[in-house]
Parts: sequence; C-alpha cells; structure tokens
Amino acid sequence: MLTVKTIPELRKARMGLPSPVGLVPTMGFLHHGHLSLVKKAVEECASVVVSIFVNPTQFGPQEDFGSYPRDIPKDLELLERLNVALVWIPETGEMYPSGFQTWVEVDSLSRRLEGDMRPGHFKGVATVVTKLFTAVQPEKAYFGQKDAQQSVIINRLVLDLNLPVEVVICPIMREDDGLAMSSRNVYLNPDQRIAAAVLYRALNVAKQEFQNGENDAERLREIMLETIHAEPLAAFQYVSCANPETMEEHSGSFERILLSMAVKFGNIRLIDNLVIGK
Repeated sequence: MLTVKTIPELRKARMGLPSPVGLVPTMGFLHHGHLSLVKKAVEECASVVVSIFVNPTQFGPQEDFGSYPRDIPKDLELLERLNVALVWIPETGEMYPSGFQTWVEVDSLSRRLEGDMRPGHFKGVATVVTKLFTAVQPEKAYFGQKDAQQSVIINRLVLDLNLPVEVVICPIMREDDGLAMSSRNVYLNPDQRIAAAVLYRALNVAKQEFQNGENDAERLREIMLETIHAEPLAAFQYVSCANPETMEEHSGSFERILLSMAVKFGNIRLIDNLVIGK
C-alpha cells in the first residue's frame, strides 16, 4: 500500500494502477462503516484509492472541525489489511491553495434539511468531491447511505457535470442497538450513547406504522417526533418525510419516502435515515 500527500505524487501513482479504480473518500478516524465501503470497492475494482481529508469548507463556524477525531496511524493499519492500493492524505493547502475562489454548488438540493441547518455545508462537500474526482479520476466512487442527502447531491453533481464516475451508495452500518456508525459517536458519554439509540427507534416506529397501513407523511413525522421527545437527552433539530430524489417534504400519501432526522445530545449532532415504500 502506497501513501501519498501531494497531487503530483497522487497522479504519478495513479498512472500505474490497474483499472477499474475505485475511490472511497473519507475524513478518517475509520470505523466499520467506512471499512464496509472499502471492502465493497475491493470486491468490484482492480485498484482501490482511499482519501483521508478532514475538509474544512464543509464545517460551519460553530462546528467541530478543530476537534473532529483523527488517528492516521490506525487508519493506515486498517486499510493495509484490506488490500487498498493507494491512500491519499492531502494537507489543507494542497486542496485549497492560497487565493482559492472556485466553488461547486448543487442548487436546490442543497437548500433543504441538512443544507438549511448547515448553510454552506453542501457547497464545501460538492467542491471537495469534485476536486477528489478530478485528482483521482476513479471509475467508481463509494459513499454511505447514512448521508442520504449528500448521496443525492453527489449523484446530481456527476450527472450535471458529465463526470465519468459511477457513484455507488452502500447500506448504513449499525451498532447492535441500531445506532448508525459515525466517527462522532466517540464523543457521546455513556448516558448519551444509550439515549442515541432513539434515532433508529423513531425511524423503525414510523416504518412499522407504515407497514400497518399508515400512509400520511405528516402523521409519520408526528410519530417520529413523539418517540424522540420521549428521550430526555435528545433534542431534535429536524424530522423529515421527503421525496428521496428531490428532498422536498411530502404531505399526505406517498409511495416511497425518505425518513430522516438530525438530533443533538449535548453538543453532539447525529443524523440517520430510512427509505420506506416501493
């Protein structure tokens, strides 16, 4: 496994990789969710590149960029075991040189839900993903369903810019109690960690009601909110029943819908989602 930092080093190493090349973009502090993406890429591609870059432009002023967990030596040890060909760990100045002023935005999709709660977040995501794709030139790129809105935005970006990349969305990996795996879970104290299972519980209560015949989006939102409000340590930011392709909120009946939410436990913000229907 080769590790590089600069774009010239990356491009030189990329030239020698057998195709197809799969890219797994990460911000490091890898967990089983990340590793499931890497394993999928290794199954489908002749060569796998993993990027590790905590992207400052997708964090807001009051968010956790400075304290975001990092452990590069452990990340490299984990990736070495999975037959990854190349790991790219750029510095911030490599990705955003002095005077940087070029941005990529996916318009209406970025204004809702996470975009509404975190202004500028998806501008940073779309820009860094475009830069990663341009530098690595993968045939396939792997992302997790946990960031459902991000996945929709990246698919739109690839379509709109005619990028020759197949975006592969992989299932959410969960802990035994259903909590979606996230690097931020490490911040939760023991009581918060127990309480955090309420996200998946709320999603499943809504799913069960849907399977029992409830087909009103507003009622499903109420059911999820009731479940979250029953957990004293949970403070919801949003609960959504949205169109899985447009992220527009549903009202009334539906055939297929994305249930999603953002919930805070102290200063720790977690998201989760579930698609139900046909």
